[in-house]
Amino acid sequence: MLTYAPVSEAGGVGKTSTAATLAVSHARAGHDVLAIDMDTQNGSLTYLFGPDYDRSDPDVDNLVRHMVGRPRGPFTELTHQVEAGVDLIPSHNMLEDLHEFLLNEKNQAERLGESYSMYHQLRRVLTDANVRDEYDVVIVDSAGKAGPILYNALVAVRNVVIPFEATAKGQESIEGLDDLVDGLEDNIGVDVGVLAVVPIGYKDTRDQQAVMSELETSGFSVPVVIGERGSLMEGCWRRQCSPYRYVEDHRDRQRDYEMETLDRFDSLARHLEREVDLDTPEVVA
Repeated sequence: MLTYAPVSEAGGVGKTSTAATLAVSHARAGHDVLAIDMDTQNGSLTYLFGPDYDRSDPDVDNLVRHMVGRPRGPFTELTHQVEAGVDLIPSHNMLEDLHEFLLNEKNQAERLGESYSMYHQLRRVLTDANVRDEYDVVIVDSAGKAGPILYNALVAVRNVVIPFEATAKGQESIEGLDDLVDGLEDNIGVDVGVLAVVPIGYKDTRDQQAVMSELETSGFSVPVVIGERGSLMEGCWRRQCSPYRYVEDHRDRQRDYEMETLDRFDSLARHLEREVDLDTPEVVA
């Protein structure tokens, strides 16, 4: 089973676009994919895939209710099938108060003499739902900053993919994430692996070449480099779909550089699958 979270402390590097594109690539290759949206921002997987769902409805069942032990239905009813057959658990506004909810549960458990880990609740929910038996790939798109949302995501998936801007700022964000992951491992005792670093928006400038050279000696795996594709990604958000559907349904002609971008995302998806010895059942044309 392949489980990971695209994570970056820097904003605007394409974390959610990467999550969506990889989810669809895995599904197009024949894998059963669960994508979990734990991003509190409106510009999230839930918006991009556009399921019929009101994230502001306080009465609807949602992942937070399951994480605090107050579900209003079975786990399977949380999912919405979206593009390429990907199952999506959408984000809900209750995520903004997750820290308070989990802290209340922790305090109540301690008053009863019970142990309670605030950061293991997503993992508990997925384990109880036998997700490992139902899916080949689980991707959690979470908040970028440190806190209960990100920590729950990392404890659940144990692996990260880092979308990376090849600038000095981007390099600093990777170093910061490395510190964050090390801190999580020290405090909770969970090993978190970096499956890949993915330079996105690469223009091959001299400064970017210098950053890439430094990155290549850092020990991180860099299986692909994604060039500047602002028009493609903006089109995806406008049409609320992945780059695959956007190119197939909303372009009047095929653009070679966009097809190359899709090929690179497919290569990245296959790389991630090989990292955990996940067989790819289909070859995507």
